[in-house]
Amino acid sequence: MKQSKDFLLRSLTLAVAVSALSLTVQAEEVPRFPVNNPEVQEGQYVHVPPTMEDLEEAEMHPELKRVIRRGYDLFMNTQQLRGKNVFNSMNCSSCHMGEGRLPFAGPVWPAVVVLPNYRPKNDHVNNLEERISGCFSYSMNGVPPEYGSDDMLALTAYHHWLAKGVPVYQPGGNMYGRGYPRLEDPKEGMDYDRGAKVYAENCSICHSDNGSGLVERGEVVFPAVWGDTSYNWGAGISRHFTLASFIKHNMPLGRPNSLSEQEAWDVAYYIDSQERPQEPRYTGDVKETREKYLDTFHKHTSYGLEVNGKLLGDHDNVGEKDFLKPDVLRPRTFTAD
Repeated sequence: MKQSKDFLLRSLTLAVAVSALSLTVQAEEVPRFPVNNPEVQEGQYVHVPPTMEDLEEAEMHPELKRVIRRGYDLFMNTQQLRGKNVFNSMNCSSCHMGEGRLPFAGPVWPAVVVLPNYRPKNDHVNNLEERISGCFSYSMNGVPPEYGSDDMLALTAYHHWLAKGVPVYQPGGNMYGRGYPRLEDPKEGMDYDRGAKVYAENCSICHSDNGSGLVERGEVVFPAVWGDTSYNWGAGISRHFTLASFIKHNMPLGRPNSLSEQEAWDVAYYIDSQERPQEPRYTGDVKETREKYLDTFHKHTSYGLEVNGKLLGDHDNVGEKDFLKPDVLRPRTFTAD
């Protein structure tokens, strides 16, 4: 049975890769699984980010190109920083799909042109480096590269490359495909048991029955969606509405928009009602932590709530790392006159 499942997983991986290539080469054919993304609305700003192939043709200094290539490499394979900056099975590209270019899959170019800006999650003005640091601290349950370091410079350079040509402070609300657009509230609420069924039928083949993902010969093929090697309780995608939109527009892999919105909400609730590493802002009491960050974050998560008789987040488990909170997660007060 295990050999059969392993064969199926490898076949699925190959099929997705072949399908992507086929859709690129034969773009005029109707794909088997249409993307069906929302139509562009009047007044929306549409940006098609440049590719790495475009970079080779660009009139830019060779050293800048080299730094951007390094940023791309880190973005696509952040696992190379495992044990140093990353302490789970995630890459930047796990949440920001299509090289960070794909609409409705968390494209990263908008961050370049809307920052610096105020962010309610940490109650101060964030720049791009700090925004990237949040991804490392929460989504990758780790510690970010130091501000101004080679790796941080490379990552920000890649972000800037993707935003080439976009006006700075372009209004964020009118960008087509930005982030994971919020779905309408589910008419039937969110249901754990329905979500478990959707997960078993559509997600477990890649992410496993226990949410641990798939690792082959030490290499992450599909990331964990709960457990010690997944994102922690402070990650943006631990919010039900964020994960529901990500799933609706991007999953199952190769079949975006194939699930109904109700199914997306249910399976998001199921996944985000499983245990995962502790919230880095943990005070030592899960209910106190939930209440402290309720309005700005946790009113949309299952953290600190009882689900199926278990109080979620009531533990000291920080996953693979040996610390709770990176030093960069600290308040800032702008004091200049």
